[in-house]
Amino acid sequence: MKAVWKGAIAFGLVNIPVKLYSVAEPKAISFRLLCGKCHSPLRYKRWCDKCKKEVSWENVVKGIEYARGKYFVITRDVLKKLRPEKSNLIEIMFFTDKGSIDPIYISRRYYVVPDKAGEKAYFLLKEVLQATAKIAIGKFVMKEKQYLCAIESYKQGLLLTTLNYAYEVRPIDLIEELKITPKLGKKELALAKELIKKLYEEEFDINAFKDEFAEGLKELIKKMIKGEKIVVKKKRKKKKLTLVQALKASIGK
Repeated sequence: MKAVWKGAIAFGLVNIPVKLYSVAEPKAISFRLLCGKCHSPLRYKRWCDKCKKEVSWENVVKGIEYARGKYFVITRDVLKKLRPEKSNLIEIMFFTDKGSIDPIYISRRYYVVPDKAGEKAYFLLKEVLQATAKIAIGKFVMKEKQYLCAIESYKQGLLLTTLNYAYEVRPIDLIEELKITPKLGKKELALAKELIKKLYEEEFDINAFKDEFAEGLKELIKKMIKGEKIVVKKKRKKKKLTLVQALKASIGK
């Protein structure tokens, strides 16, 4: 496994050399766009509609749209000056209670591991976070972007979560479809509770689940390689039911 970042956690005068590893590794099947006639891969061109020609990389500049169709061009030199200074430190600013972060601010997760096995300060931080049920809030720079992050004790190590800034999160009260709340009947609520009780599992076993679409595609590709005939079954159309009818049918009433 390759580390995505190397540096140190700094809190007070304590420096802990660490590495970050991505927690998740997406397994989705990637599709290539092909020509429908000859099945050759398609490629994109940097096309200028005004000049009616392809633009080479050396003539490409970056710009920010400040009004419709109007742009400020930002040169590479200006961008270089504005970019955050490269730092190899995760600077801890303060500690707070575990569970105090709204899940809406959670972005990506990384395992934090000591740069060398047996790093005493690393395990001290892990144990004290676990014992006090606290998380560390810090900031660091990775790939020319400054991140806000939370570090918590997780199993035998530490877990770092990058956080969305408040201004990056869309408020739920701006969604029009949620502004009208229908009246729910007692019968509907009772049936819904009964359905939840029926489908209740005491423990959630993530290992029991797979991406069925991706698995189906893998099987399809295997058959195509073998030259087998491909037969895809049509999905049955579901009968439209009222909410009460659907709840009753789900419970088996």
